[in-house]
Amino acid sequence: MTSIAVVAANGKAGKLIVKEAVDRGFDVTAVVRGENKTNAQHAIIKDLFDLTADDLKGFDAVVDAFGAWTPDTLSQHSTSLKHLADILSGTDTRLIVVGGAGSLYVDPEHKTQLVDTPDFPDAFKPLAKAQGKALAELRERKDVRWTFVSPAADFQADGERTGKYILAGEELKLNDRGESIISYADYAIAIVDEIAEGNHIGQRISVMRA
Repeated sequence: MTSIAVVAANGKAGKLIVKEAVDRGFDVTAVVRGENKTNAQHAIIKDLFDLTADDLKGFDAVVDAFGAWTPDTLSQHSTSLKHLADILSGTDTRLIVVGGAGSLYVDPEHKTQLVDTPDFPDAFKPLAKAQGKALAELRERKDVRWTFVSPAADFQADGERTGKYILAGEELKLNDRGESIISYADYAIAIVDEIAEGNHIGQRISVMRA
C-alpha cells in the first residue's frame, strides 16, 4: 500500500487530494496545523515549518498543497518548498507540488510565461510570480525526487469531477474546445495518478480538463 502525506491537507485542494487517495485505498496522513478536517486515516498536527525529517520518514510521497495569498506571505511559497525539499533531501520519498498555471510557457521556445501575457489578471500576478520563483528554485534541486503539477489557467475550486483530464508538459495547452480549465476534483485525480503510476521525477507537468 502506498503511504502518502498531504501537507496543508485542510485546504480546498488538500482535502480533495486526501479524499481521492483514501477512496483509492492509499494510506493517507494529513499534515495540518489544527484539527484534521479531512478523511485521512492519520494526522500530524504541526506547522509546515516545524516539520522534521523524522516526521516525513518512510512516506512514499509527500504532497505539498500549501498556499499563501497575502502580499506579506507570498514569499512562503519559496521558503516552505525549500523546507520540505531540505527535509526530504537524499530520500526516496517523492515530493509532489501543487503548483500554479502562471509559470506555464505560451511559446515553444519557453521564453514567455502565461503571467507575462497582456491578458493575465493583475490581481493574480504576485501569486503567479511567487509560485514561479518557487518552481525555478526547485528546478535547481537534484537531491529531491520532485514533481511540480500546474493546473489549467481556469482552476475551479467547486468545479465538477468529470474523472478525465489531459496530461501535458511545460506549455499551456487547450482542449479541443479551446479551454484551459480543470476542477480541483479532477486535479486531485491527476495528483494521485502521478503518485500511483507517474514517473515525472524532476519535471513540471500540467493538467487540464479533457
